[in-house]
Parts: sequence; C-alpha cells; structure tokens
Amino acid sequence: MKYKNELEPQDVTLVAVSKNHPAEAVLEAYGAGQRIFGENLVQEMCEKASVLPTDIEWHLIGHLQTNKVKYIAPFVKLIQSVDSLKLLIEINKQAAKNKRVIDCLLQVYIADEESKFGLGYDELIELLRSDDFKLLENIRITGLMGIATNQASEKQISAEFNELKVLFEGIKISFFKRESTFKEISMGMSADYKLALAEGSTMVRIGSDIFGKRVIKHWKMNTTNAS
Repeated sequence: MKYKNELEPQDVTLVAVSKNHPAEAVLEAYGAGQRIFGENLVQEMCEKASVLPTDIEWHLIGHLQTNKVKYIAPFVKLIQSVDSLKLLIEINKQAAKNKRVIDCLLQVYIADEESKFGLGYDELIELLRSDDFKLLENIRITGLMGIATNQASEKQISAEFNELKVLFEGIKISFFKRESTFKEISMGMSADYKLALAEGSTMVRIGSDIFGKRVIKHWKMNTTNAS
C-alpha cells in the first residue's frame, strides 16, 4: 500500500544512525553498500571518521554546540540539527576556513516535548528574513528536519510530520523557489519512519533497526591538541 505523499524507495535517503555503535559495525554496514551515516556526538563522529573509509558521508544529527563546529567542519557532509542563527554563523565561519560550503538542515520544533530542540515557526521565518542570514556564503540550506513526539499515538505523530511537510512547502515557495537544492524533509526514525514516509519524508534516520540495541558509551571531546 502506498500512502498519499509517500515517495518511491529510490527517492528516499537512508541515514544509518551509528551513534553508540563501534566502527566495526559501521564498516559492516559499509560493506553491505551503505554510505551515509549519522552521529549525535561530535567526538564520536570524529573518531569514527578518522579510521573509516573516506567516501562515507557523515551527517551530524544531534544538538550541536558552536564551540564544536570546528572539529567537524573539514569533513561533515550535512548538519541536520541547525537550530539557531548563531550556530549557522559559526558553521559558515568554519566552512570558510576550510574552503568549503557545508549543507545544513534547519531543525524545526514539532514535538510536544520540552526536551526536544528546534526552531519555532516564527523563529524560522525570522532567521530566513534576517540580513545576517543573507550574508552567509559558505552554508547551503537544503531542507528541514524534525523529530516527532516520543511514544505518542500514530495520529499525533502523523500530524506532526504533516505540519513539517506543509511548512517545508511554504518555506520553499517563500524563500527557496529558485533553488533546486532545497529539497530535503528529514523526518522519521526506527519507531516511526513508516508514518514519516507516508507524510512525504525524503530522508529517514534509522539506527536500531539496522544496528540493534545501542552500547552506551560516554564520549568526551579531547581538546589537548585542538586549535
């Protein structure tokens, strides 16, 4: 059964969320053909990127602090969790230092949970209208990301995803009408990706369904030799 907004499988990007799993598990998935991996923590991503194949596309999907951007700026493919203009400005700064343009998704707050991060709808519009945003030349906004309420009913989760889809369409018309690169709606994880696909997700972030239960490890950024 194909739902109202669901894309064909070849139109959906699978991000294998490898947080709290060892590099060996990532390499096994890589051997099976997976090339896009998502991490929540900067330190964990940096350590894995240093020992794994260089053609892996790394996505930062967790909350990102401005003082950690410099560590991933040389290699990160997509930062999915941008939730402030301040963070965008820092990403732009570090991207320029590395002579790169870094792709970003703007994370929107769609859940009924205070613990979730993201821009409110008014904050999103304000950011996109700001003069400071228009000056950023080393970042490229390629879409929106959202995380639904944890353990909510399917009806509520679908409604939250639908809100993000509708918002995406409005933002595209208002701010990115001429830009073909603004095309991603990253929503849906192991527990709710089918609902997300039904509402038009173009990118799903799947962890436990690929790697199984996580092995919890506390990562700490080593800044001894960092500049």
